[in-house]
Amino acid sequence: MSKRKILYTLLLVVICSFFSFIELKAQDDYKFEIGGMAGTSFYMGDANKTKLYQNPGLSAGAIFRYNIDLRWSVKSNFVIGKVSDDTRDSGNKFPFGRETSFSRMFYELGTQIEFNFFNYSDKFGYLGAKRISPYIFTGIGATLGSGEKTFFDVNIPLGVGVKYKLRDRLNLGFEFSFRKLFSDSFDVTKKGQSLELEEPYKIKGNIFKNNDWYSLTMITLTWDFGARVCPCLNID
Repeated sequence: MSKRKILYTLLLVVICSFFSFIELKAQDDYKFEIGGMAGTSFYMGDANKTKLYQNPGLSAGAIFRYNIDLRWSVKSNFVIGKVSDDTRDSGNKFPFGRETSFSRMFYELGTQIEFNFFNYSDKFGYLGAKRISPYIFTGIGATLGSGEKTFFDVNIPLGVGVKYKLRDRLNLGFEFSFRKLFSDSFDVTKKGQSLELEEPYKIKGNIFKNNDWYSLTMITLTWDFGARVCPCLNID
């Protein structure tokens, strides 16, 4: 082979390698997401046993998500929200015909693990990845409530959602969740009320009965960062 042919061959190899590298970098996946969320919150307890979105309040927060692979993620969040309700809207009869209402701000810090039903990405079609995926999540958190009677308790979130790649590195999401609390005093904000919503019927609660819940319905917007090449290494 002549020197000229060898030179052309080497040049072709370099050019092909360069464009292969560019294509690989263009298909980088990302390990992390950061962003915000906003939506509505409502309470369920002695003053509201069954009605969804009764007296809803506003809620907002920040998100940090670590994408383990295209299916599994770990998310941390900080949320500020408001809940309120009135026993006159509950449909329940309370001792001696007493009625009361409450309103409080709450602050939540929590971590959840998420499972995507599809491989979530706008790249890697050979892995069956999709730019939209429903997901489920659970985890653990802590809730602090304002008021004359301060509230603090652990919560267990149970939720569903859907996420969509608007464009490279930008994610739009929607999620609905309940937060299970382990006490019956989330709806008690003042001292000395004529009707105490903490065990109003003097029936002791337990982990499965008479404890309060609150719910979040949130729209999320996050930005990807922290490039990770070849997520296929984490896919079964």
